[in-house]
Amino acid sequence: MQKLFSALVLIPLGLIFFVFAVANRHSVTVSFDPFNTNDPELSIAMPLFVVLIAVAILGVIAGGMATWIGQRHWRRAARRHQADAIEARSQLTRLRASVVPTASNDSQPSAAPRLLLGAPSSAAERDKQSAAL
Repeated sequence: MQKLFSALVLIPLGLIFFVFAVANRHSVTVSFDPFNTNDPELSIAMPLFVVLIAVAILGVIAGGMATWIGQRHWRRAARRHQADAIEARSQLTRLRASVVPTASNDSQPSAAPRLLLGAPSSAAERDKQSAAL
């Protein structure tokens, strides 16, 4: 599907560039001297299609750089959130490792998970908890 879409976009775009280049192949003088318009020191002669395509490419590059610079806030926030997530995962791993019962206590359920979750471990504790409410 992506190849078909690329072909539907790139082939007409290539044809447009080709027709544009053939229609605008006469030479123009591009001057970089704003003070001497009659006999410019810094000037170059090139086909018109080269000038226009080069300006379009430079515009795309400048726009991409401006967008990239404008999004620095979001990239910084994403890095900060990623660091927070990594720290939270490592803390969760440490907490899970401290709560997991040892191999010698596998037959008896550990009271630690119930205490962490707020559930009473015996009937007497349940009665105390309901009486306190």
